[in-house]
Amino acid sequence: MLYSALINVMVKAARRAGRSLKRDLGEIEHLQVSLKGPANFVTKADKRAEEMLYEDLAKARPGYGFIGEEGGSREGADKSHTWIVDPLDGTTNFLHGIPQFAISIGLQREGTIIAGVIYNPANDELYIAERGKGAFLNDQRLRVAGRRQLDECVVGCGLPHIGRGDHQLSSREMAAIQNKVAGLRRFGAASLDLAFVAAGRLDGYWERNLQPWDIAAGQIMVREAGGTISGMEGSDDPLKTGHVICGNEFVHGELVKILKPLEK
Repeated sequence: MLYSALINVMVKAARRAGRSLKRDLGEIEHLQVSLKGPANFVTKADKRAEEMLYEDLAKARPGYGFIGEEGGSREGADKSHTWIVDPLDGTTNFLHGIPQFAISIGLQREGTIIAGVIYNPANDELYIAERGKGAFLNDQRLRVAGRRQLDECVVGCGLPHIGRGDHQLSSREMAAIQNKVAGLRRFGAASLDLAFVAAGRLDGYWERNLQPWDIAAGQIMVREAGGTISGMEGSDDPLKTGHVICGNEFVHGELVKILKPLEK
């Protein structure tokens, strides 16, 4: 399939960094049994992947700004374009040898995400989206699921863990959703959760307290697959709020109706 020059740049960068992460994943099993543990190793893998992505993207598009999870914000001469990058989304999964993690690259032009790539090197699944051109998984066009009965839907979510998130609010949300859906899933990598909604694997998804690099590529993925995505208010920008609700138009609306009142 023929992609634009922009998408080709993003895919090439993601695949190169992905090869590095896949090699590192193979080392995790050996590190699990060491007294030191694999945490330091994963931190190095994460930073190395981000530097590889920065090098490739900066070489292909000199002057673009860059926001990465590890290295923070790097301003470029071109103030209208910014890469928003997570070099290893799903770090805890990676740390435990669970093959549910991804490289996420979004490109923002004057405040709007215009392209996204999400790549899981463990299973070689490559999701791409470009504004106005649709979303794809390994060259197959994506559409969000069409279910319009919440009790037939499988919905993804995030869960707070030790030291992070509002545990009481999360408990209220889970209780409100659990008896209305066919199933809840927590996979541990926000970018892939959004990609799963775009692919119709999940009917909907919500999570709070995310960062722009968790959301940027997945946001355009969902929209280009025909889905609706917002913050908890139903029409706000998740990149600004850090909170996400998405699905087809019906599922998105139902989730907003359930979740929005619980904040109060």
